[in-house]
This record gives sequence, C-alpha cells and structure tokens, in this order.
Amino acid sequence: MPTYKSNGKLLLTGEYVVLDGALSLALPTKFGQSLTVNPSVKNSITWQSIDHNNKVWFEDIITAGISKSKNDISKRLIQILNVVNDLNPEFFNLKKGYHITTRLDFPKNWGLGTSSTLINNIASWLNLDPYKLLESTFGGSGYDIACAQYDSPITYQLNNNLKEINTVNFNPEFKAHLFFVFLNKKQNSRDSIIQYNKNKFNIKPVVSEINAITNQIIHCKNLVDFETLIEKHEQIISKIINLKPIKENLFSDFNGAIKSLGGWGGDFILAISKKDPSSYFKSKGFHTILKYSDMIL
Repeated sequence: MPTYKSNGKLLLTGEYVVLDGALSLALPTKFGQSLTVNPSVKNSITWQSIDHNNKVWFEDIITAGISKSKNDISKRLIQILNVVNDLNPEFFNLKKGYHITTRLDFPKNWGLGTSSTLINNIASWLNLDPYKLLESTFGGSGYDIACAQYDSPITYQLNNNLKEINTVNFNPEFKAHLFFVFLNKKQNSRDSIIQYNKNKFNIKPVVSEINAITNQIIHCKNLVDFETLIEKHEQIISKIINLKPIKENLFSDFNGAIKSLGGWGGDFILAISKKDPSSYFKSKGFHTILKYSDMIL
C-alpha cells in the first residue's frame, strides 16, 4: 500500500515573471496532498478523493481511459491519465486494477497546489517526469512541482528551459510579523498566465529587477527593509500586468505592507504587520489568517 506525499506551495517573489526566467523565491507549505495506491481485482481504476474534513469530494471508476462520470473533474482526471498513458504506454493495459485514494490536508479552494501535488504524486508512483506531466496538463513554470519535492524554501529559475532549483536559508528573524491571509476565492493560475502574456512588454529589465529583489529578500535582516522590498516588488508587477496592488484595491488603510502571492486577485496574500492583524482582516470579511510558522515548512 504505497503512499506518496507532496507539499503545497506559495510563491513569495517572481510571480508571472518566473515564466520569463526571473529568480523566484518559493515556499513549500506544511499542508499538502497524499496519494495511496492499493491493488484491486477489478480491471479498472477506482478513484476516491478525500478533503481536509475527511469527506469524499470526488469519486469515479475508470476503465481503459474511459470514465463513468461526465463532470469537469472527471474530464480533467481523464486528461491527466491519458497523458500518463502517453508517457507510459502500458498504463491502460491493466492486467490488474487499482484503488487510488487522494487526501488533501488543506481546503481545496486555498490554492496551495491541489493540482501540482496530484501531478507530483502520480509521477512519483509511476516513475514519470513530473515536469513533463505538468507541462502536458496544467502548464506553468514548474515551481509548484519543485515545492512539492523540497522541504525547505527554494529559489527557482528557468534558464533556456532548464530548471535551476536551489535550497536557501530563508528563515527571517522577523517571521513572527508575517501572516498569510486567504482572500476567500481561488485564483485560476492558467487564466493569470494568459493575462500576463497579453500584457507583458520589455521584460528583460524587469527580470533583472526581480532577480535583485529576490536576492535581497533572501538576505534581508530587518522588517523595515523587508517591507520596502515587498512594496517595490508589488509596484513592478503591477505595471506589467496592469492591475493595482492588492493593498490599494482592498486594504488601503492597513498599517503595514501587503503582497500578492502567485496570480493576483485570489488565493493567499502576505501581510506584514508589527502586531497581529487578525482583527483588521476579520473586520473586512477575511477570516482565514495563518502565522508564517503555521504555514511554511
């Protein structure tokens, strides 16, 4: 009964521009997803997905690449398994069946990597290249796959289609002042990438600026400098994607800095505050607030 586990992800720097070679700081999370494989006497795949409340949120039976269900989740799963079969042509030639159970330990609307953790777990099970599997299914830079595999902060950079991944000692002394706030909606990363590609212009100087900020953030020793770097990063990305920073949009009266993480407009933000900002965000209708140490590995 092998079980595979992958970490969730948050992208602290380099959102969008990671696709064009920017050095990005990525943070694997304590929350993730597991996949357990049991043999079955049936010549099919029985799939069951369990959420963080231990409730089944999806199930299906798949035979030779054909699903019994017709919903969007089943269609996406079939797409993934068809790509698996392309990479491993024996996959659907089942002489035995499988009962597969996935378990999330975070709410699936949090945007911490429901898809990337699944892709990495499937790849681990079948000894496939997870980056190829991701590229042929969900797309993206691949930083989320790297987070799935590493248990500490990493830098991630695409260089002529090669992935450069390095662990870094990012454990800021001021982490007690860093909080993650959920914006009550999931951001579709594929839509965000499409918008970015439409809007980007003269990207090389921007990549250089983000590279410098990422390195400065990694080595930053005090909260004031960290806030300054975060705000500078927000302004740079704002100009590229032609959107106002989240602080201007929703939290203009917040006493501290705020940064979007990943695709702007949803999922989590980073809030930097000298005191616990929970009451402020709850008064605005945002009730999911996590301390840095509760979220990040």
